[in-house]
Amino acid sequence: MPQAEPFQDPTRYLFFTGKGGVGKTSLSCAVALSLADAGRRVMLVSTDPASNLDEMLGVALSDQPKPVPDAPGLFAMNIDPDKAAEDYRIRVLDQMGPEATDEDRATVREQLSGACTIEIAAFDEFVGLLAGDVEGFDHVIFDTAPTGHTLRLLSLPRAWTGFLKGNDRGASCLGPHSGLKMQEERFKAALATLSDPGQTSIVLVTRADRGAVREAARTSDELRALGLGNQRLVINGVFHASGQGDAVAEGLARDHAAVIAALPANLAALPRDEVPLRSFDMVGLPALRALFQDERPVAAAVVPAGIDGAGLDAMVDELAQPGRGLIMVMGKGGVGKTTVAAAVAVGLVKRGHKVHLTTTDPAAHVSLVVDGNLDGLTVDRIDPVVETARYVEKVLATKGRDQDEADRALMREDLASPCTEEVAVFHAFSRIVAEARGAFVVMDTAPTGHTLLLLDATGAYHRQMTQDMGTVQGRIVTPLMRLQDPDYTKVILVALPETTPVSEAASLQDDLRRARIEPWGWVVNRSLARTGTTDPLLQRRIMGEAAQIARIRNGLARRMYLVPFLAEPPVGVPALLSLT
Repeated sequence: MPQAEPFQDPTRYLFFTGKGGVGKTSLSCAVALSLADAGRRVMLVSTDPASNLDEMLGVALSDQPKPVPDAPGLFAMNIDPDKAAEDYRIRVLDQMGPEATDEDRATVREQLSGACTIEIAAFDEFVGLLAGDVEGFDHVIFDTAPTGHTLRLLSLPRAWTGFLKGNDRGASCLGPHSGLKMQEERFKAALATLSDPGQTSIVLVTRADRGAVREAARTSDELRALGLGNQRLVINGVFHASGQGDAVAEGLARDHAAVIAALPANLAALPRDEVPLRSFDMVGLPALRALFQDERPVAAAVVPAGIDGAGLDAMVDELAQPGRGLIMVMGKGGVGKTTVAAAVAVGLVKRGHKVHLTTTDPAAHVSLVVDGNLDGLTVDRIDPVVETARYVEKVLATKGRDQDEADRALMREDLASPCTEEVAVFHAFSRIVAEARGAFVVMDTAPTGHTLLLLDATGAYHRQMTQDMGTVQGRIVTPLMRLQDPDYTKVILVALPETTPVSEAASLQDDLRRARIEPWGWVVNRSLARTGTTDPLLQRRIMGEAAQIARIRNGLARRMYLVPFLAEPPVGVPALLSLT
């Protein structure tokens, strides 16, 4: 593939965004490396809490720019959300002045302990990069988090400047107004930079997958509404069959062509590039340098024996035995969590159980995967707008019950903070977790970074909720206890049989174990090994699969289940039933 036009003469700031798992990190790394190889000085930044830049580039990164070995001119960094939050707390506390008591400072520090503070603090670091903190670089490239997180991150300048305007009482979840006021000009400057097509380009990354394309179309409209109209579309991993007679290869190529031919109008109108599917994983500088080069024809490989395992039917049989419980399906974006969660839910209903299938992912479309009705199955999602309204009314009905209209109006103003949504979503999460005491709840959780923030919230929001709503300790503590109870909760990690998704699932597993939550099993999704394909490129990919399946089986997973690659994505109740 020839080098994409905006990457030959790009704007100073490039944002790669899209649904999790579409290849944002691969493309952003490859473009950054290409520009550096052409003599430019390039800063590559991840704003993803679940970033895997380190593995891609082969260097341990931090929140400070670090040169990438064997790539002169290329520097990279990860915005560390926890460190950013602590730095932010210190800046806010420093604004309080000498008259503040220790008790005042302790109160503010407690107010600044939630996941919403982590997000706004990470954005504060991001703002600095847009406001000139990285002078001396020709290009700053952002490898952003999966779409829902990205959109919130990019909309924060508008959210906070809108909230700050005329608000002299301060934000209950961020401490004194003076602490935020010092950032307001930086927020405005960031929004101006983001909206300037001469300075900033948005690269919408998708795959030839209907869900990913649908997400890219939605993202395009939402970013355009924020004033970010300088967009380009990259379709990653497009497959072309190398011959005839291989039903798997022909089916995959046909599906990719059909998706591209039916692009939504807003995406079809954008400048577009297609990156072919490669036979190798995008890990390491040689692979990244090869991404935009024509790949030589690959010879057929000898498919290794022994790539096998139990399927989802066996897994659902085991999950069904207790007759109730919480099943949380987790993993990196784009690995097929929603499909696996939907298949598990439908499989449990098939075995005679009532099931509530829900999602915490702001970018998920679980109802579109189920695409139909099934007696015994309830499908919904945690809607942030609905949950925020419900939470605000509950706070006003409890804490504000005995206040006059003026005080209730002030309370509403405090609750207008964008962070209230985070609290409300967690409250809904807690409520749904409790349902599993008497039935099955299958939860399709958000991509890894969101998942970790949500789990962190189980403890962090305890203080915020008790402050807002009085003594509700049992309700707040119990969800974490239930997540830690292996008889109550079964956590299933989903990964693709590729290096990066397996590494990220392993990292998530480590984080869960630190929270004393033990994953129950792993699902390896879209395995080509069982398909019988004879296509040389796909057979080369199976060679890579074998190494990753062995890695999972030999130490990462207590239980492992394989889901074969399907040329037609399993959408609808009949297709999901066939998996279980």
